[in-house]
Amino acid sequence: MNLEEESKKVHIDTTRLGDLSSKCNELLTLQKEIETQEEKLKNLKAQESNLSEQVIPNIMSEIGMKKFTLEDGTAVEVNSFYSAKIPVAHTDEAFAWLRENGHGDIIKNNVSLSFGKNQDNEAKDLVASLRERGHNVKQAQKVEPMTLKAFVKDEITNGRNVPANLFGLYVGMKTKLKTKE
Repeated sequence: MNLEEESKKVHIDTTRLGDLSSKCNELLTLQKEIETQEEKLKNLKAQESNLSEQVIPNIMSEIGMKKFTLEDGTAVEVNSFYSAKIPVAHTDEAFAWLRENGHGDIIKNNVSLSFGKNQDNEAKDLVASLRERGHNVKQAQKVEPMTLKAFVKDEITNGRNVPANLFGLYVGMKTKLKTKE
């Protein structure tokens, strides 16, 4: 194979190279603008969070208000909010705490077994014995995020203690604005 002869067979239309170059530069400019706008949005969200979760709740607390209405009819209210997420490092501990305190029912326990046809009548309590018999058993446990959030909120509002470190617990205040439509 002669490379010189092969290269002669390839024809490149150079009349559109200017267009191609222009569009590549346009793409680079657009990507930089997107990055800039995403950073601006991130900053705006941080400012919103600060006003909603810190500044306004603090001022309202200082003057002894929980809600009020602005002149234009917008209702302003500050309420508690709860956030919880079980950290991976504390999963076993958190599940043990839930079970020991009578809340094991919020843990989803999915057991997956690999069987041949017509062998689908076994599951939950058989995990250990099936592994001993050589079956490929997969077990996954989790608490749904919204279930955990509702559980934590219920426990705290009813005066019960929940270990913050096991549940990545965060309790804060948040401003809610309801405009008149």
